[in-house]
Amino acid sequence: MSEQSLFQTVIIEGTQPGPHLLIFGGIHGDEYEPMAAVRKLITSIDPAKLSGKVTLVPVVNEPAYERTSRTGPDDLDLARTFPGSPQGSITEQIASQATQLIQSADYLIDLHTGGVISNLAPFSGYTLHSDPEILDLQRRMALALNLPVVWGTSAHLNGRSLSAARDLGVPAIYAEWSGGSGCNQDAVTGYTSGCLSVMVELQMLEISIERKSPLYHIEDDRSESGHLQLHNNAPVSGFFEPTVKLMDLVQTGDPLGTITSVT
Repeated sequence: MSEQSLFQTVIIEGTQPGPHLLIFGGIHGDEYEPMAAVRKLITSIDPAKLSGKVTLVPVVNEPAYERTSRTGPDDLDLARTFPGSPQGSITEQIASQATQLIQSADYLIDLHTGGVISNLAPFSGYTLHSDPEILDLQRRMALALNLPVVWGTSAHLNGRSLSAARDLGVPAIYAEWSGGSGCNQDAVTGYTSGCLSVMVELQMLEISIERKSPLYHIEDDRSESGHLQLHNNAPVSGFFEPTVKLMDLVQTGDPLGTITSVT
């Protein structure tokens, strides 16, 4: 008996042979821009102009989405649970099925936002893979996503979709943009056009897309590079008012804001 799928997929088959691209949205249930962008891609990709196949998953983590939460009812973070287990909790089962999809693909794009807890500047990321050919493909894909920051980080962080792709030899990138559990239309549009741009880079589509050079392209192989859960906490508690905004360039010693009492 076949395994019941824990998430919905849409497969678009091109009229010409080519690679298989997998695009994830909704790894976290409170990140709505990727879900909207993947849904928009379903109607934006013309099979007549497509070489290969695209598998689109608007909401990978449906239990978390139904709770309007980052995590599902078992409170496991799906982005720290790969490759999962078919006999595990619901999040572990989802990770296992998502890993099987990654194994079937030639390339992976995993789209994110900051969810409830963060608001993030737009960036695309990839692991500094030990295989030079895979690293080059990932770098090209990340640049093609057309975001202002491109970040190559440690390949040694586990539990993620990108670490599952790393172990399977599948070139993969991820992206972050916005947050606050809204649905920022700039992010939706940017993610949609960015994914189409990656498909052009991979010679899957022949359409005209303007390519932009990133403002910053950083590669940092330190062991905790790319770990967004590392925080620089203030030494005191209180009410924080920032004096800088996302994408401002700061240097050591620059004030980031003020902390005062709430009264």
